[in-house]
Amino acid sequence: MNLSLGPLLYYWSRDDVLAFYDEAKNWAVARVYLGESVCSRRHLLRLSDWLALAEQLAAAGKEVVLSSQTLIESESDLKTLRRIVGDGRFRVEANEWGAVRLLSEAGVPFVAGPTLNVYNHETLDVLAGLGAQRWLPPVEMSRATLAALLERAPAAIETEVFAYGKLPLAYSARCFTARHYNLPKDDCQFRCLDHPDGLALATREGAPFLTLNGIQTQSAGVYSLIGELPALRELDVASLRLSPQSRHMVRVVETFQAALAGETGAAEKLVRVMPGPAVDGYWHGRAGLEHSTEKHA
Repeated sequence: MNLSLGPLLYYWSRDDVLAFYDEAKNWAVARVYLGESVCSRRHLLRLSDWLALAEQLAAAGKEVVLSSQTLIESESDLKTLRRIVGDGRFRVEANEWGAVRLLSEAGVPFVAGPTLNVYNHETLDVLAGLGAQRWLPPVEMSRATLAALLERAPAAIETEVFAYGKLPLAYSARCFTARHYNLPKDDCQFRCLDHPDGLALATREGAPFLTLNGIQTQSAGVYSLIGELPALRELDVASLRLSPQSRHMVRVVETFQAALAGETGAAEKLVRVMPGPAVDGYWHGRAGLEHSTEKHA
């Protein structure tokens, strides 16, 4: 089992992005997913910049995967997707079915992203037939459901599981961050830059509720499966995805690597660097905001 660094879901300054991936060259991750998968208005880095980063990371020994945008809203978005598919140097993560079609027509092997919403082995069979070599279950899938699906999954396809980070729960044509500031989406003033780990929402009672990230809605809590490594190995999961955060990401990677090596107490260490409370309810078939250390009736 190895580690993957998922695509950057937030909008950071150009300098911060470049510095982040310069450090990532030395991290114990087997592969790095690159590209803007959330909002096409985030263009401090263009596709050419992402491709230059991809070359640098590949030269450092990382497998590089280009992540496609999850919500295609314009001809410009489609043009960018076609350029990603046609580049040919790096594998692509398809995050919507239009990307699957283009990759399949081009005869290019790809990664089936979590937003394709694969809930049964029949769909996974279709994706494997179209060229998927790795797939990610939806982030809300439980261990029991995943186990049942994998019993009948194609043998040749690898499974990667979202194992750390705020959960991407939903996407919308509306920008919720812009709405928070009473701004129209087309004149959002790029307020996402003010929230490097998303804009936290709380209930009226002050409890963590959700995180706004432009058109993406995330969990308030940080999903972590660091305490579930034996179960993940039993399911023959090939890779664990760690989603980037603005601070202490190197410590997140190091802690997961230590846990994979058998070190005890990793979960307690990880909590200290999380930008939110730990959650893992979905994995156990419960409400997503719950955590396995909590008591349940």
